Amino acid sequence: MKQRIPRICLAPAAVSRLLGLAKLAACLLMGMTLATAQEIPELVKPDPKNWLTYSGSYDSQRHSPLRQITPSNVHSLAAVFAYHMAGQRNLEVTPVVKDGVMYISQYNRIDAIDARSGNIIWQYQRQPLNDGAQRGTTVYANRIFVTTADRHLLALDRRNGSVLWETAVHDNLQLAGGAPLVAHGKVIVSGNQPNGFIQAYDAESGKYVWEWHPVPHSADEPNARTWAGESWKTGGSPIWLSGSYDPESRLVFYGTGQPNPVWSGATRAGDDLYSDCIVALDVDTGTLKWYFQTTPHDVHDWDSEEMPVLVDAVYQGRPRKLLLQANRNGYYYILDRTNGQFLHGTPFVSQLDWSSGLDANGRPILVPGHDPSVQGTKTCPSTAGATNWPSPTYDPATGYFYVVAQEGCGLNYLESSAPDAETGYLESPREHESWQLYVRALDALTGRKIWDYRQIASHHYGPGLLSTAGGVIFAAEELGQFSALDARTGKPLWHFNTGDMLTAGPISYSVDGRQFVAVASGTNIFAFALPRAPGAGRGR
Repeated sequence: MKQRIPRICLAPAAVSRLLGLAKLAACLLMGMTLATAQEIPELVKPDPKNWLTYSGSYDSQRHSPLRQITPSNVHSLAAVFAYHMAGQRNLEVTPVVKDGVMYISQYNRIDAIDARSGNIIWQYQRQPLNDGAQRGTTVYANRIFVTTADRHLLALDRRNGSVLWETAVHDNLQLAGGAPLVAHGKVIVSGNQPNGFIQAYDAESGKYVWEWHPVPHSADEPNARTWAGESWKTGGSPIWLSGSYDPESRLVFYGTGQPNPVWSGATRAGDDLYSDCIVALDVDTGTLKWYFQTTPHDVHDWDSEEMPVLVDAVYQGRPRKLLLQANRNGYYYILDRTNGQFLHGTPFVSQLDWSSGLDANGRPILVPGHDPSVQGTKTCPSTAGATNWPSPTYDPATGYFYVVAQEGCGLNYLESSAPDAETGYLESPREHESWQLYVRALDALTGRKIWDYRQIASHHYGPGLLSTAGGVIFAAEELGQFSALDARTGKPLWHFNTGDMLTAGPISYSVDGRQFVAVASGTNIFAFALPRAPGAGRGR
């Protein structure tokens, strides 16, 4: 709901005469509260030393302006600390950092540690201990937010971990593991029970503000006509990742999940809107401003959850506000983020056989024979996706979009010929169609492949990426290898074996003028930095 400043607040002298000093003070306090609900400058233009949100910045470029670590010195990078999160497993979290303090989020829990040494400062633990896939939090002034396993959202004082407010999730829905996004005074969260949803809460008070749902709640909604019969009632479309935000237009951008039943489309003929879409919502009201559907009537679980990356660039001779996404279905999309107009799409993997291309509106041109079947149907890319939830990165200096790409095919099986039969998928048994992960650099404005780095022994999903102004790409690899690559050539420059699974994206921050890179691996957070120069002080 949009707040309006009462007219009486615009004339303090008149208020004091008519209502007295007490009411004047209350009016001024209201004005202060409304002011704090506007954009916070540090979120719109983050200090390079901090990493305040899941993607580092509202545009989800996952690019650090820090440049102390370069291709010429990254070989000297060394581990500074490893912080263990007891009771967790296979961390997917992206830590956030503000003013030398790192905050590591899980369901029901936040640990605050010294970002230089890894020493614990405080811990908030709400019972019971939970080890689900929770991917992070965000810093908003002196607040930090906790999503819980028992359908609550909390704000903590980031300085000491005390609870500032707690609110039950509207309609008793379960929040997914995506990191909250704070935009224009709203904490924006998402989930998938019983169908997908996005909700917003007031960051100051925790009060519920709005909800948007991709699947219709009644037959009267326009998108209900894109679902056969009443199949929308169990439509699905979970939303389990965070989003991006454009402060100028006040639009938030999210990807939506796949329809239900996941692989069998016989009972839900139609496009099944707004599943498998990129959507733009008004941050103040939750109103849908535009959508773009990447995979209409999806029968391969190719959700559109991959992070939307926002870039301002000269595109085909004119300045454009772009949205870029490498999609699980194998296509790289360029959209106009002001209106959702499709500008360009091209495959970013070599093995793509379910579609022969995209039409003028970006709709895929289907190749028959790729629906799942009882006998098994081969499709490229696999249901695992040409990429998946691990985040890409964009480097403004190179103009490259970097993504973890999976080459390979899969076999999709239906368990029976029933219209709503369950199914599963397997890796293709053919050697040249088996799964292999790459760090892939694309020309951001054309989707043309620039270079490939073949990951070591990594075949499935893969963690996210980080680019830095020093010209280094940091790439975590599935089986524990943490690597640094030359941003322009893809040449490997440095490796570190963390000794455990990597399913998270790295970050970079600085404390006392020293640049750090950190990543979650298994149940630990590792931080790396260059050796201190001889005679350098230890800082605070």
